[in-house]
Amino acid sequence: MYRFPTIILSRHRLYSTTSQPLELPLSHPIYTIWGSNTGVGKTLVSAGIAASSLLSPPSSVKFHYLKPLQTGFPSDSDSRFVFNKLLQLHNRNNNNARISLSASNRVLNFSPATTVRENEIQHFVGEESFISSELICKTLYAWEEAVSPHLAAEREGFVVKDSKLLEMLQKCFSEVSESGVDKERSEVLCVVETAGGVASPGPSGSLQCDLYRPFRIPAILVGDGRLGGISGTISAYESLTLRGYDVVAIIFEDHGLLNEGPLFSYVRNKVPVLVLPPVPKDPSNDLMEWFEGSHYVFNNLKEIMLSAYFERIKKLHEMPSKARDIIWWPFTQHKLVPDGGVMVIDSRCGENFAVFKDQKTEVITPLFDACASWWTQGPDAKMQAELARDMGYTAARFGHVMFPENIHEPALNCAELLLQGVGKGWGSRVFFSDNGSTAIEIALKMAFRKFSVDHGLILDCHEDATNERSAELMVLALHRSYHGDTLGAMEAQAPSSYTGFLQQPWYTGRGLFLSPPSVSMYNNKWSISIPEEFQWENKKLENITFASCAEIFHRCRDNSELAPVYSSYISKVLSGFRGSSKIAALIMEPVIQGSGGMHMVDPLFQRILVNECRNRKIPVIFDEVFTGFWRLGVETAVDLIHCEPDIACYGKLMTGGMIPLAATIATDAVFDSFIGDSKLKALLHGHSYSAHAMGCMAAVKSIQWFKDPFSNPNITSEGRLLRELWDDKMVHKISSHSAVERVVVLGTLFALELKAEGDNAGYASLYARPLLQKLREDGVYMRPLGNVIYLLCGPCTSPEICNQLLVKLYERLEEFDGCSN
Repeated sequence: MYRFPTIILSRHRLYSTTSQPLELPLSHPIYTIWGSNTGVGKTLVSAGIAASSLLSPPSSVKFHYLKPLQTGFPSDSDSRFVFNKLLQLHNRNNNNARISLSASNRVLNFSPATTVRENEIQHFVGEESFISSELICKTLYAWEEAVSPHLAAEREGFVVKDSKLLEMLQKCFSEVSESGVDKERSEVLCVVETAGGVASPGPSGSLQCDLYRPFRIPAILVGDGRLGGISGTISAYESLTLRGYDVVAIIFEDHGLLNEGPLFSYVRNKVPVLVLPPVPKDPSNDLMEWFEGSHYVFNNLKEIMLSAYFERIKKLHEMPSKARDIIWWPFTQHKLVPDGGVMVIDSRCGENFAVFKDQKTEVITPLFDACASWWTQGPDAKMQAELARDMGYTAARFGHVMFPENIHEPALNCAELLLQGVGKGWGSRVFFSDNGSTAIEIALKMAFRKFSVDHGLILDCHEDATNERSAELMVLALHRSYHGDTLGAMEAQAPSSYTGFLQQPWYTGRGLFLSPPSVSMYNNKWSISIPEEFQWENKKLENITFASCAEIFHRCRDNSELAPVYSSYISKVLSGFRGSSKIAALIMEPVIQGSGGMHMVDPLFQRILVNECRNRKIPVIFDEVFTGFWRLGVETAVDLIHCEPDIACYGKLMTGGMIPLAATIATDAVFDSFIGDSKLKALLHGHSYSAHAMGCMAAVKSIQWFKDPFSNPNITSEGRLLRELWDDKMVHKISSHSAVERVVVLGTLFALELKAEGDNAGYASLYARPLLQKLREDGVYMRPLGNVIYLLCGPCTSPEICNQLLVKLYERLEEFDGCSN
């Protein structure tokens, strides 16, 4: 055999900086080696796994050892340690000529302060034989000072961004996959060894458990067998699981303290706990006997790793067919779901799904959640981790406690924040429920009671009169409205695909439904579309256009010629409503009608509508389940239409999309209409999980996070607006596209309607499906509303990401337009 030094070093980047998806290949096992602390033997475990894989005949194995961060270099190098120990073990034990080993050790990037000697990087090739195994060791980034990477990076002027480190790691994973093209799954194994402990900082200061989270690589935790090690190991384990990592094994050195007993009891047989023999303390000991004595433990660990890997692959492949057999999806015609159309979501990291794909190769790949998981999502990866921690704390502190006549800190804090934020200036009471649809049901009950009291329909409340009905109460609502799927909420919305006999045979539509003027952009111009039923008298019907979206919301429009037209129309409709039924509530989605097709309603019309109802003592309900909490660029749409409701409903983004919770906010006057001597006059509505502590805590964190400029860089200095997220030039370009009927863009929302006729138009249309499939190939997940498609980001999403989404959409529109012609 022979050995020669090969210098593979550069003070410049070894790979191009072209951005690519952070995919995790699944063609072969990849694991991360974590430590409960520094100095617990992570590198010994890495070397032991490598020896078990490479030095056991008759397999021809490739073992990749990756060390993303190394400090104390070149005097200390974990990749060199693994390299040298494997060569020593090979030379010591290789009595079988059929086992040959080639090995390499490279450092890809290192600090300018580092002094590198030629013999630090070596390449070894054993004598040629029938079967050969290969060890590939790489250190991605190295610093000279033996301190935490964030401190070394700062002191040596070699700071590495998280994104660059992950891109480099992605390149290495691609090489792992390429190296095993002609090999069995178990013949290629990769381990990524972290630096220090689970929560030790990386070079940017990010904790490593957060830094590597986008890949969510299965974990081997190297515990601590010393005094105090039980606590440290459990803390490390919880830090990993709290971030969604799968820990497949815990392994640690035996120090004679029997730490394995409490650890095994803690993990309750869910995770194997392995114990290594004591490591000799003599610095001159080459550890050969220790590695040989530990071989059976490392063999066991390797088999656990392979078993967990194969079990994961099996589950990922089986999940779609199992789901098709037993799951009933909402809003889905199962007959139209094609073979291969079931997407397996392995996890979520911030705004990205991590999706399993089995095409040319098996990978876990990111997919931008451009419909914000049905409009609930807004957190980036950092906020997601903080929400998980706070919710875990709350679950441990409270579990669930019932709410009537009780209070707990999360509910009180949440109520106060709601009244200081979305309810500021008008709201005084918060009623908690579990989702947006039930929040609407509660709002309707509140409004009907307020109307009944104000109009003398309830003089007193006696037990023997509770079932008397003095009048049929109706709502005033808008066409294209949608307020939820519960029966009462459906009665409060205009006829649509959601309310037809096929969906709701009981539906009667207990309301008077108006056709609202809508606003959209087409061919670079914002304009208002006026329904035919509006009476223009002697006025000529013309398109009313605006130079910018901001002009549409300006209060000066109250003095425009259009204002009296709206007022006259609304007044005539309300005055013309006759019969025993009474309009007892106005309910509307302010500014944007979501499920009805992402239509923007003229805010002037809604403001005048509210004022007309106020003059008639008709309570006003704002359905802000979709529009609240910065979806439209402001915390509440009240700031856009410049008028206040009596009651408003919130949900979805209120908790950052982490857990269901809703709130119905009301004025004191609405609350007072339920006050009396009889319990029967109270609001007899509630849920077992009303104001559940975890939801309230998530809402507190989300409300504070989204409006704080320190956590949300999109908040303007005044703290009342989001900066523009969608590139104006790209928006105009798309609005002028021949395939586009209209565009709506506001806050975190960008929507467009494709030009379509007949069956290609409307909610049931499948017209957009080819376009959306192409966008999914581009890493963008969208779910259409018929021929209306939309992009929905979060309040913290960077404008750069939004622009990338628009560019991808426009490029696919170019292809779609050609196909549709």
